[in-house]
Amino acid sequence: MENVKFSIVIPLYNRPDEIDELLESLTKQTVNNFEVVVVEDGSSVPAADIVDKYKDCLNLKYFVKQNSGPGQTRNYGAERCSGDYIIYFDSDCIIPPDYMKIVTESLDTEYVDAYGGPDAALPTFTPVQKAISYAMTSILSTGGIRGASEKAGKFHPRSFNMGYSRKVFETTGGFSDMRFGEDIDMTLRILGQGFTTKLIKEAFVYHKRRTDFRKFFRQIFNSGCARINLKLRHKGSLKLIHTFPSLFFLGNVFCILAAVASALIFKNIYAPLICISPLVVFALMVFVDSLRKNGLKVALLSIVAVYVQLTAYGMGFIKAVWHGLIRKKGDTFGFVKNFYK
Repeated sequence: MENVKFSIVIPLYNRPDEIDELLESLTKQTVNNFEVVVVEDGSSVPAADIVDKYKDCLNLKYFVKQNSGPGQTRNYGAERCSGDYIIYFDSDCIIPPDYMKIVTESLDTEYVDAYGGPDAALPTFTPVQKAISYAMTSILSTGGIRGASEKAGKFHPRSFNMGYSRKVFETTGGFSDMRFGEDIDMTLRILGQGFTTKLIKEAFVYHKRRTDFRKFFRQIFNSGCARINLKLRHKGSLKLIHTFPSLFFLGNVFCILAAVASALIFKNIYAPLICISPLVVFALMVFVDSLRKNGLKVALLSIVAVYVQLTAYGMGFIKAVWHGLIRKKGDTFGFVKNFYK
């Protein structure tokens, strides 16, 4: 372990059980060319005892600091790591055994300054977690925007599974102080400096994401806000596809209002059914697609997850358009009490 090539940096806040699973998965890597840097971000439930369990089987560093959010915590870890290449995982990830082998071989074959990988759900995840994973990865809900392009220089890595060279960190200064959307901001600054990126499809992680729909709503609402905040920092970063969730939300509101109005006017069930038929058709599309991948229970929950995702993002986007673009009040957020919820 003397010549460390990779440093894995993990920001941690009040999730000792999750870091236990993550560190255990790192002990099973088939290639052992990395150190692990865990940074406790002002947790009230610290994980020192959990991390200490792995000090003899991992090249491990553990730091404790005041709470500042995941972006700044990643930078704190990057400043204290020794690898030539820095990899970031969220604490709610589990890493497949061949992950480091795949990344090493990919970068040895075609070196890029930054990379990202996709995520997946384990069979042991709860039905809600699987449904949320479906919503975050399905083309029906994301339009393929999360990792559609594999072309070097174009892919936008996300911080739950991304890596970049030390030169990138030194040139960009790492993650900004944005509260949400900091990983997209980081990628845009990486590309803006002329660095190259790519998607390593085989380098996936198992990502638990949020454990209930309320937390999921809050997370995605802030993501919708962040898209406009990013536009204020990066000209040209806002694309037509980013408006789709807000159009989806407004379309649903229109369909529901039209159904209520038609029921009052026509006094029958057929007119309201026609008005809400687009919602039903889309729900059926999600159900059928998820059913063939996940089974009946997850397919039903996937309808809820997709509607929560698109509605939350659309609402956050609309709020930020009003607050940030029309009223010109700067950054917009919906839920800011805790970076990690």
